[in-house]
Amino acid sequence: MSQIFPIIPPPAKTFWSLGIFILLMVGILCLFLYIAYSSSHLQVELNAQELRIRGDLYGRNIPVSSLVVNDASVIELDKQSPYSPRWRTNGIGLPGYLSGWFKLKNGEKALLFVTDKKQVIYLPTNEDYSLLMSIKEPENFLKSLQKLP
Repeated sequence: MSQIFPIIPPPAKTFWSLGIFILLMVGILCLFLYIAYSSSHLQVELNAQELRIRGDLYGRNIPVSSLVVNDASVIELDKQSPYSPRWRTNGIGLPGYLSGWFKLKNGEKALLFVTDKKQVIYLPTNEDYSLLMSIKEPENFLKSLQKLP
């Protein structure tokens, strides 16, 4: 005949710890889903007062007076480009999607919204950083910038 000896049940803090861990994992999953969604729904809106970047964790409104429009250009971010990102300081770096704050090879601080490295708008500001953005029609964007007052 065998005898059964039950184990003492764990304290309630064990279940609380497990619950907190599960909530943390759900939060991280939601963050990743938001990043995946935002990477394909990012928009840049330009009007006479501001450049508005929406749909991303790092989106913001930048006054047109802060933009150095005359130095804006279309660039390609290849390995030899001085504008290629070197260090991510606070951002997202996934294959095919760079978003957030980066340090460039030339030492500049930049806010990136890059999905295609072949056609990137380089737009410096007078606030000690530059913008690098993948825009579908970069030449039209530059023309719109030039028309601003």
